[in-house]
Amino acid sequence: MEKKKTTLLEDLCGEEKDVYEALKETMYLDPRKIRMTIDEAERKAKEFEKERNFHKARIYYDIAGGLAIYEGNAAKVKQFFSKSAKLNPDYPYPIINIPEKAIAKAKEFYEKHLKETAT
Repeated sequence: MEKKKTTLLEDLCGEEKDVYEALKETMYLDPRKIRMTIDEAERKAKEFEKERNFHKARIYYDIAGGLAIYEGNAAKVKQFFSKSAKLNPDYPYPIINIPEKAIAKAKEFYEKHLKETAT
């Protein structure tokens, strides 16, 4: 029987399935490639929310949340993904319940897999 291939994130999370579930849809593997700041993403999200374009608003809240994971800001992670969850009640955003634990594991991932050279 062939062993199932796992991702780097699955390997890092190991038995911590709750952390893997929290990060698999929210964490950027290389957030340095995102060409906007948290503030820009938040501003765009709010603009789209005012325009009642909730799909685009959610996308930008997700971007801001992913960048907040990279920056290690648990309060902003919770804030942005809570906004996303309100706009998309079909996805529960498990990271909202364990932001500190998820950020700690993401930090491990970034330290191990991101080179300090600019891309």
